Formats: sequence, C-alpha cells, structure tokens
Amino acid sequence: MKPHLSQIADAVGIRKASLYSHFEGKQAILDALVKDVLDQYEEHSIFARANWDKFADTDDKQALTPDAAAQMIQGQIRYILHDPHISKARKMLVIEQFQNPELAKLQTKQNYSDVMQYFTGLIKYLIRQGVLREDDPEIMAAQLCLPISTWINLCDREPDREVEVMELIGKHIRQFFRLYQPEAR
Repeated sequence: MKPHLSQIADAVGIRKASLYSHFEGKQAILDALVKDVLDQYEEHSIFARANWDKFADTDDKQALTPDAAAQMIQGQIRYILHDPHISKARKMLVIEQFQNPELAKLQTKQNYSDVMQYFTGLIKYLIRQGVLREDDPEIMAAQLCLPISTWINLCDREPDREVEVMELIGKHIRQFFRLYQPEAR
C-alpha cells in the first residue's frame, strides 16, 4: 500500500498544502529521500569510500588482528543500526525495492555490491600483508560479510537482540581469522 501525501505530511508534522510548496508530488518526495540516502551513504559508509591501494585507507589495517577486525566491523554495524538517517533509509529501501526498480538497484548496490567489494578488497589486502592465507578472496569475503548482513536484518526486526548479535558477530570474525590464518612456517 502506497502512502498518501496527507500521510507523508502528517508524518513530518506539516500540512499537505505545505508539501506542494516544496515538492511537485510523491515522486519528487521519493527522489529527495533517495538523494539524501545517497549523500549520507557516500559521506559515512566505509563500504562506499574504501580504496585498498591508498595508504590512508590501509594504514590502520596493516597488521589487523581478529580482535581489531571485530571491533572495526562492530563499530560500523552499530553506526548502521543507530544512525537515524541510515537506519530509516535502509528500512525504506528494503520495503520499496519491490515497487521501484531504481530503488531495487540501489538496495543491491548498498547492501550487496559495495559490501562485497569492500570485503573482497579487505581480504585481498590482508592476504598481501600475510595476515590471512591465500584462497579465493571473493568467497572469503562472502563467508565473512554475508552472515553479518543477515544479523543486521535480524536487529532491524528485533532490536532487543543487538547484544546477542554483536557477540555472535565477534565470534564469527574471530573464527574466520582462525580458519584463514597463515600456516606456521
């Protein structure tokens, strides 16, 4: 069910007529929301801006330990879950992706393609640094990040499980590092 302009106006606390002084219609409102989501994403997401060939993005990851990796990833997850713009935008994309092909592409980009690209880059970097052993970086990235995506979705539905989820994520990351640690020479 699509919202009416009067519902949108009520949700933001203004009169319906005031919406028309700022937007031509529902599509213009949606376009503005999508632009805001993209701007916030580009500004704050580690997934959107990582460059594994640039020293500034890799300096703190040269000898990444399992505990440091868990702390880094859990910090990003807490940001994703608690930043009001990111949280609302993510939930909007989950719902609207089935009605709007453009939003479906954006959902795939933000929640799969960029995440996989980031983690594949991280894995390749950690292999080059000798932190992880050589294997298929894309499969390793999927093994590391896709369960985390599922746990983020669980927290969206059941926020009271966040502590439990964060513990699972920490264990998951540490186990990943143990499984892929280089063999002793």
